[in-house]
Amino acid sequence: MVTAPATAWNASGAGAAPVVACQKLTKVFKDFWMRDRVRAVDELSLDIRPREVFGLLGPNGSGKSTTIKMILGLLRPTRGRIAVFGKPPHEVDIKRRIGYLPEESYLYPFLNARETLDYYAKLFNLDARTRARRIDELLDMVGLTGAQFRPVREYSKGMQRRIGIAQALINDPDFLILDEPTTGLDPIGTKQVKDLIMELGRRGKTILLSSHLLSDVEDCVDRMVILYGGRIRAEGTCEQLLESHSRTSIEADSLDDATLEEIDRVIRARSGGHKSVLRVSRPRQRLEDLFLDIVERARSEQASTSGAISGGKTAAFLRGAETGEALIEKLVSAVETPRATPAPAPTPAGPDESLIGSLVSGAAGTPQGVPPVMDSGSSGTRGVGPPTPASASPPSGTPATGVDRSLIDSLLNGGPAGDGGESSVPGSKGREPTP
Repeated sequence: MVTAPATAWNASGAGAAPVVACQKLTKVFKDFWMRDRVRAVDELSLDIRPREVFGLLGPNGSGKSTTIKMILGLLRPTRGRIAVFGKPPHEVDIKRRIGYLPEESYLYPFLNARETLDYYAKLFNLDARTRARRIDELLDMVGLTGAQFRPVREYSKGMQRRIGIAQALINDPDFLILDEPTTGLDPIGTKQVKDLIMELGRRGKTILLSSHLLSDVEDCVDRMVILYGGRIRAEGTCEQLLESHSRTSIEADSLDDATLEEIDRVIRARSGGHKSVLRVSRPRQRLEDLFLDIVERARSEQASTSGAISGGKTAAFLRGAETGEALIEKLVSAVETPRATPAPAPTPAGPDESLIGSLVSGAAGTPQGVPPVMDSGSSGTRGVGPPTPASASPPSGTPATGVDRSLIDSLLNGGPAGDGGESSVPGSKGREPTP
């Protein structure tokens, strides 16, 4: 096994307890008869430290995904020990600190992008305002704002991969696990994922990046291990593992042939003829840079497309930058709002004693049918004043009106109204009696 010498590769994480620690981790898959069928991971020992971007490399079938599933607690190791944040990986309370993008994006096809992110955000008990703000930022970041209301089943594989990356970040995890994150992505999405990984690493996130595409890892990771057959074959930083000591590269401005021949003569003379210029080449543009330049020109010409567009800036909550709205919400929630004293409940109105008294007095001291006079200050309320002299007796020959004797009897006796009239609420107009 190739092991690079220890260096101060990450001073910020030095001396801190590792986020992930594996000791002699082994996973053997058995057949129906409990016989060993596949040894996916064999005596694996590694540690992932805080604020480190760690690469897990290897060809297909080397044990990368199996190792990740054991770190997540989805698989139990056959032998060995593993700890995540100092606890066993099956502990539930550490799950809220982890974001995971699986090798294949398992999404509900009938949900759209916004509903998918809202569903995963609810699993982490995020409040409605936080969910809405983060969903908007993530959709803009992965370039799916224009397709956010389309069902996921209509997405291409690359677009599903983008929404998978967004769901892995919805809880702003301390430890982010990305299993083949650039699978199915175009060069624009691939570059964006690499930029995102580097930015999250600068912010202090711990990231585990698993891939068999070496170019995706080389630009991002601080330290890596290379697996083959479930065992570690090499580990160290990119500089330690990739630096070549057998050759020297010199980069200069464009030189003519005479100058190159002179340089070759000097090298041969100084080395006694044992060394010379091996190759002279003109630098060329990388294919990735050419592709991105063509796409950028097409976008500047406002060429239409129905697919995903390049995303915006990294979501503000991932950068650790609070928006003005989020800051205001935090300040408002920190101040305890005084509770308003509830108004006393209105007391149900009982029988109006003045009304009953006036009716009784009117029945005893006035001829039948003389109506009581309403109190002028009541404006049509139940209050009734004593009868005035002008209204004490009706003109002769005028039929009696206004007083329903059955209503008075029902109020005095507490029983139902008799045959002389219909039941009514107190204060309502009585039925005209028969002369």
